[in-house]
Amino acid sequence: MDAHAFQHWLGQLTQLNTRQKHLLRCQLQKRPQQDALLDTLPAHRACPHCAANAASLAPWGWSRGLRRYRCRECHRTCNALTATPLARLRHAECWLDYSQALIEGHTVREAARRCGISKNTAFRWRHRFLTRVAEHSDTREAGIVEADETFFLESFKGQRHLPRPSRKRGGVGATRGIGPDQIPVMVVRDRAGHTADFQLEKLDARHVREALTPLVDRESVLCTDGASVYAAFARECGITHRVVHAKLGQRVQAGAFHIQNVNAYHSRLKRWIARFHGVATKYLVNYLGWRRLLERYATAIQPVHCLQEAVGRPVQHVTGT
Repeated sequence: MDAHAFQHWLGQLTQLNTRQKHLLRCQLQKRPQQDALLDTLPAHRACPHCAANAASLAPWGWSRGLRRYRCRECHRTCNALTATPLARLRHAECWLDYSQALIEGHTVREAARRCGISKNTAFRWRHRFLTRVAEHSDTREAGIVEADETFFLESFKGQRHLPRPSRKRGGVGATRGIGPDQIPVMVVRDRAGHTADFQLEKLDARHVREALTPLVDRESVLCTDGASVYAAFARECGITHRVVHAKLGQRVQAGAFHIQNVNAYHSRLKRWIARFHGVATKYLVNYLGWRRLLERYATAIQPVHCLQEAVGRPVQHVTGT
């Protein structure tokens, strides 16, 4: 606002009634959302360019409302968003509102209306916010570990050129049962609530072994259904394996061995993801990470947690992972 327009605006203040003056006073005293955003972004633990210790980052002014730093080692500058998926995104004042939209599971258009942005921007923000979230998964599980797979129909949603004839509404696969157009997702959970999931290229012994070998502790007890791929993995790695059948009266063995936790997670995941009316397969891993984020924080989740996860620097004592 130029000086002339500002003076004209000041001259109109006397025309405000009591309620309007009160609202103006509250807005002037309210802390800008941009300042609140700066407090939620965790500092770099190292230089994002050369990985030098954070002590090498010296204050170097401000840029676009963010504190800028200069590395004493590589002499390059950075801010809290450098080398993160949120770098160079605009409208930072809307990010907390958009994070709340992620928590509430809004669709792209609902999030756009909430934040006053276009639907294309809302879609781009969704996957920028979820890039690092999808990478945050538990890396070790012990005790009684449950594993089971679920399937999502392959989708080319959003693509102009399909490698097959388009499906009619309803999302029915070309083949019955588990066909080539069904994408397997293996979910692994232990009794402490640690969760990991894997979008597999194929549900076979090799892919299952590659996913479970670094994850499952050798002293744990692996509970699965009767699929042979899990038996082969347990036999090869020397892990105790308990097969739990879905038949009535056989779903729980010895009062402790079952796969009901992981099946309940499947149910929550499928019920939550149904609101999006189909998810493109190339983005499925982001939605899996989004659901893990909601499960990890549960009712304690706040918009600041989404921002910290989005830049890849979550507060560890909050998440417990």
